[in-house]
Amino acid sequence: MKIVSTGVVCPSEGGARAVATFPSVVVLPDGSLLASYRIGPSKDSNGSIAELRWSTDLGLSWSEPATPFSTSFGGVRGSLQVVYITALGASHLIACSLWVDQEAFPGQPLFNESTEGCLPMKILVADSFDQGHTWTEWREVAVTEDVGPPSLTNPILRLPDGALIVSIETNKPYLDSSKWLQRVVYCYSSDNGRSWTPPRTVCQDSAGDIFHWDQRAGVTPDGKLVTFSWVYDKPANRYLSIRRHVSLDGGANWTTETLDFSDQAAHPAILPDGRTVLAWVDRYGSQSIRARAAASADAEFPVATEVVIYEAQQAAAQTSDTGGMLIDMSRWSFGLPYCEALPNGEAMIVYYAGTPASMEIRWARLAL
Repeated sequence: MKIVSTGVVCPSEGGARAVATFPSVVVLPDGSLLASYRIGPSKDSNGSIAELRWSTDLGLSWSEPATPFSTSFGGVRGSLQVVYITALGASHLIACSLWVDQEAFPGQPLFNESTEGCLPMKILVADSFDQGHTWTEWREVAVTEDVGPPSLTNPILRLPDGALIVSIETNKPYLDSSKWLQRVVYCYSSDNGRSWTPPRTVCQDSAGDIFHWDQRAGVTPDGKLVTFSWVYDKPANRYLSIRRHVSLDGGANWTTETLDFSDQAAHPAILPDGRTVLAWVDRYGSQSIRARAAASADAEFPVATEVVIYEAQQAAAQTSDTGGMLIDMSRWSFGLPYCEALPNGEAMIVYYAGTPASMEIRWARLAL
């Protein structure tokens, strides 16, 4: 695998447009690309907004940004932490967003370092029928109280039978100092996202020692669900190797295996023939973003296929507790790669990189 082209989706422009993060990209039914990301004066600013840009030449050029999404919901001022978009048909796109309530604890950071809780959040969805230029109003994917403030780390998935899945991670309320029993739950929809089932747990360490953070997921051409987890050992306060989970029955049952590389996995790019590109962030080792390719999403990712997408010049001292680790996430100046299969048989990776005061959304195209 090799890098064939690189560029920038959204540059840093200083001021209110100094820091861009949380990127994703999707291929639209007409073959064009639609990128989404978050931009604001700082990485954790509650004044950040979600933007969209389109490309008709596989990333060589991008449109001016559009801001079609409201940051208020139910009369409450908030912010959009991330927006993921899934193409459902020739004219139908569905956006799924993590909305953060900015009124409940004004001026406070997303994570509470002392309790490990987080601000109130909701999962919101909206529809577009014109390639993403206009959208319906946000509507909520309701979750049960035991989920706590829900986190969103993946776009909506579509199974071969047409069912949709939204993958959600549980959190604790902001002032809750009880033990955090982190888990991943799925909500399903059989009507293109108009209604959703109650959440069902699909991944959990019952002892609460191992967290499966930022679980990225995809559906293979033969209908398998494949996820890649950023695994955190809470008692040891360290990241473990990435875990791959595979389900043959839409998430009812899973197999689990450990890969031979560590830290935070990207959303995988799964090509029509099954070949898969997976990127990941190695913060505490090589301080880089890397990617490998496999013959299928559940096959080995040989080290011989590995390419370096980005190398940082950032110190990587790990904090001594989970609360500090959560706060550290807001300080990193590179990360969150997202992979997407392209119509020409290549894969694209979008990610953020720069300095703490100036980050941009970059892309790299890979030939397998």
